[in-house]
Amino acid sequence: MGVTGTGQDPSFGVSVIIAAHRAHDTIARAVRSLLEQDWTAWEAVIVSDDGTDYRPTLLAAGIDDPRLVFTGTGRVGAGAPAARNAGLAAARLELVAPLDADDRFRPGRLSALVPLALGNGGAFDNVAVVRDEDDSPLQHLYEDGQAPALLDGDGFLATSVPMFPLVRRDLVPGWDDDVDFCDDVVFNVRLLDATGPVPLVATPFYEYRQRAGSITYSADSGARAERCYRHVLDRLDGDGLGIRDDGLRRRFTQAIAAKRARNAAYEAAFKAGRCANFQEFLVLEWG
Repeated sequence: MGVTGTGQDPSFGVSVIIAAHRAHDTIARAVRSLLEQDWTAWEAVIVSDDGTDYRPTLLAAGIDDPRLVFTGTGRVGAGAPAARNAGLAAARLELVAPLDADDRFRPGRLSALVPLALGNGGAFDNVAVVRDEDDSPLQHLYEDGQAPALLDGDGFLATSVPMFPLVRRDLVPGWDDDVDFCDDVVFNVRLLDATGPVPLVATPFYEYRQRAGSITYSADSGARAERCYRHVLDRLDGDGLGIRDDGLRRRFTQAIAAKRARNAAYEAAFKAGRCANFQEFLVLEWG
């Protein structure tokens, strides 16, 4: 698929899917980051996965906007993939973008990525990792001058920070409910299998917040990752996760094996007290 842009026609909209589980202390920040976008054609599909109503929380924060859509999984703790699929079912606009309830879009993200995603099926951007407690920067996925103009499956498999694309709705592969830890990795590989290389914007418009108590911060994150990696390898050996490109599927298998080895190294570093979470381990490893 050739890489093209389109005019910034605001009639093209983005359904931003926010999976919310015990997110009452962060949801206002996530939604406010959408209110600060200069691309105004969006809806926020807020999916409750904890049986609570997020409207009063947002109203208490002074947020009341007709672009807010509220739905739920009908369960408690169904998991991010199930919540995102519920959000996808409720989404109404041309493009889809996941946003974790404790993260935020930086200003200008939608206007930078929407035209590229419309023209190419999807688009990614750089990611800033920030410590939530004190707003201190931890790392960028790509430092200055390192970001490729295009991202393909191999390029994505070389990354270690979660990435959150804008995707044309007709190409969204959906999220696998049974992949409950590295679901974003599987989603992105399946997307790039469908689209081929897509544009990558070097500016870190997505802010990935590291919070004490989050899954990647928790003491059992290494064990959860190991279970997920084993399950993904089983799926790859079985149905191939629906990945059509044989070469990409093989390289994905190799990449998951490498992630398992890195995860084992992280577990050792965590138990030795050398790092508090996986992102800090990566900074330590690359430092």
